[in-house]
Amino acid sequence: MSAGDRRCAAGFAFRPLPQKAFLCLEDKDIRDRLVKWSMQSRITAQAFSFDQQFKPYQKDEFVTAFFNDPNVNSSLKLLSASGQWTTLGSKVTKIEATLVPCTEISMSFFDRLYSEGIVRETGDIVKCYDDYYDDILISDELRKVLLLEDSDHYDIFSPLDRQEFLFCLFKHLCIGGALCQFEDTVGPYLETTKAFYKDLVSVQKNPETKEISIISTVFRVSAYDINGLCYPSSKSHNQTFAYLVVDSCKRHVNTLYHSFGGGLFTD
Repeated sequence: MSAGDRRCAAGFAFRPLPQKAFLCLEDKDIRDRLVKWSMQSRITAQAFSFDQQFKPYQKDEFVTAFFNDPNVNSSLKLLSASGQWTTLGSKVTKIEATLVPCTEISMSFFDRLYSEGIVRETGDIVKCYDDYYDDILISDELRKVLLLEDSDHYDIFSPLDRQEFLFCLFKHLCIGGALCQFEDTVGPYLETTKAFYKDLVSVQKNPETKEISIISTVFRVSAYDINGLCYPSSKSHNQTFAYLVVDSCKRHVNTLYHSFGGGLFTD
């Protein structure tokens, strides 16, 4: 039995796809926004291929194999405690993988921000008195609806809405990093969310109905080694996240990673 055969018998095998471009991270306007939001130097996306058919019920097996594959282990990027980019490089002994619903195909999902008075027709975000949530400054109605369960408009997004990958991306970008400079208008958040979503998620069109549907499966993941939590960081934070976006048709998996922190005001 060849080494390749042994790997297939043991489970999924992965290969990095360094040539895969993520336009959302190369676009100048988006890069400038990510600098402003204290995320630019702390966010990355990567692509890998895998060798076998994937079914969502295999998530734990798939994610465990992903982290422990030598090609992933030696190339999956993360930020060290000192803020330097490095690779995983340690044997993963435990994983956590949460299925993230991914069904939304239109940015009209966010139209309720306008109709419910969170955002004015001009796109300006309505301001409010300053408040704090876990050291995050809340100075407008948008952050209130994203973070504060007792806000008047929190229920405009249902619990299921809030689980959607599109909502998670939008919320992550709106909250940003430790030194985030918030926007006065909602447009930059919506445009950036759309760009990330389009880059990460795969869709297909039904040849008969012409309807578009999403074929990607999304997991929010974390990994542990013998010393404890090691990915996406040794310290947990809602804004420190890693997602695996799996396209079972192409047998590709995209990763989106961010580590909460101060960021750098450079590229």
